[in-house]
Amino acid sequence: MPKDAGSRRGGAGKALASPPSADEPVAIIDIGSNSARIVAYERDPAGHLRILASSRAALRLVGEVDAKHRLGRAAIARALEALRDFRAIAWGAGVRRIVGVATAAMRDAADANKFLELAERELAIKIEVIDGEVEGRYGFVGGVRGLPVESGLLFDMGGGSLQISRFQNRRIRAVKSLPLGALRLSQAFLRSDPPRHRQVRDVQSFVRKSLETARIAPLGRLESLVGTGGTIRNLAKIDRRRRAYPIARVHGYSLKRGHVADLGAFLAGQTLQDRARLPGLSDERADSIVGGALALETLMGTVGAERVLVAGLGVREGVAYSLWPEAIPSVAAVQEASLVSLTTRFWGGNPKRAARRAGLAVALLGGLQEKAPDEIREAVSFAARLLDIGRSVDYFDRHKHAADLVLDTELDGFSHRQIGLISAIIRCARKDEESDAERYAPVLHTGDWSEVRRAGVVLALAEEIEARGPDGDPIALRCRLPEGEARIHVTGLAGWATPPGLNSRFERIFGRQLVVQDS
Repeated sequence: MPKDAGSRRGGAGKALASPPSADEPVAIIDIGSNSARIVAYERDPAGHLRILASSRAALRLVGEVDAKHRLGRAAIARALEALRDFRAIAWGAGVRRIVGVATAAMRDAADANKFLELAERELAIKIEVIDGEVEGRYGFVGGVRGLPVESGLLFDMGGGSLQISRFQNRRIRAVKSLPLGALRLSQAFLRSDPPRHRQVRDVQSFVRKSLETARIAPLGRLESLVGTGGTIRNLAKIDRRRRAYPIARVHGYSLKRGHVADLGAFLAGQTLQDRARLPGLSDERADSIVGGALALETLMGTVGAERVLVAGLGVREGVAYSLWPEAIPSVAAVQEASLVSLTTRFWGGNPKRAARRAGLAVALLGGLQEKAPDEIREAVSFAARLLDIGRSVDYFDRHKHAADLVLDTELDGFSHRQIGLISAIIRCARKDEESDAERYAPVLHTGDWSEVRRAGVVLALAEEIEARGPDGDPIALRCRLPEGEARIHVTGLAGWATPPGLNSRFERIFGRQLVVQDS
């Protein structure tokens, strides 16, 4: 593991003598082949990382290293200036503990030690050059932790190298590091502007042969391909902007193989100047994105992946989480921590009442609709717990604001479909919001909306019942479905007057008259 004292250049690194305290913020510096970045984090009580500050510097180290096998005086000066700025950002965020790692370009540079010594002497920042296997392990910890995946392959595509990790049951099994970084491939093969067809084929052929030589095995039937790194995230952003996509985060975005092929062909047909103007593409990646897209398409074909799940987190988060020696949690545990983190950040309400509302919503859905899909039962429970975050903006429009916050903030461990279902159910709980299908396409489909509407009315009913139960007291209910009616018998109901509009909505959606009474 990286350490913030003493270590410079080596293989696997050493573990920290002791992990940081739970409330001690930390800044991670990651010096890659294309760019360097600092992110300052704090870890909240739920174990979720929150970003305090972030900055990036385009260093472009790999080109000089590939040409001269050295960083050279100018590149070292650029890197030191970036570190000086990073240190100021960390200090400005109130962070004093800085942990630094460097990857492919520093591994390959004959004069890397000169830079490391200057960074320590002039700036008191110690950087550890990690080998490809350790880089892959950090990318795995950061990438897989926050996604609902169990087994498969994770790749981390940087500017200079490509790490491929095979994992099973959320545990890493093997890592391979290959010199197939997006910038390295682009500079080595794509010398024309725009690239010629022969150059494009040469990249694909080289990547294919490299993967075959490394014996990268195809995915199994139930395995997933997960991708992290700036290249895959930029491709996802470009693809997302081509569609009216409802979720702001690329973390969890599903990028289809056909879309990757289309993007690769489109980007290869653009000049560097045209690519630099593309919405969703960072300026510094305009000259490397083509090589990255071609490598990704070839990788997907080699392992038989029809889609890649994008991880918005990677090496930096992996380094940060690795400071606390613990195994990657289960998907359910990550979801729970994410829910707790989000609700406490936006609303300091009563979590017991939110849990009581969730229990009522699930009981109502089960009593009113025997064959409700499991994903809907799960989504209505999560929606009931997250509803209160909308109060942080406005009580009366809490449903709308909560639905928007679910789409726009981080919910680690959830698929984009789950996030869409949760948000849509919250929105449909509002009396004048019955559906908004276009807003949620293509995450949700037309056929989902009958279930979403039912779940939304159930959530509205659960909210009204829970609000009439004394704080701390349990509320139990049972449903009876005589001809044309839905009778809800509630134990512990202090009073009931059906809110305006709820009866008519319920009857229209369930085809029964609603009757709520104290049992």
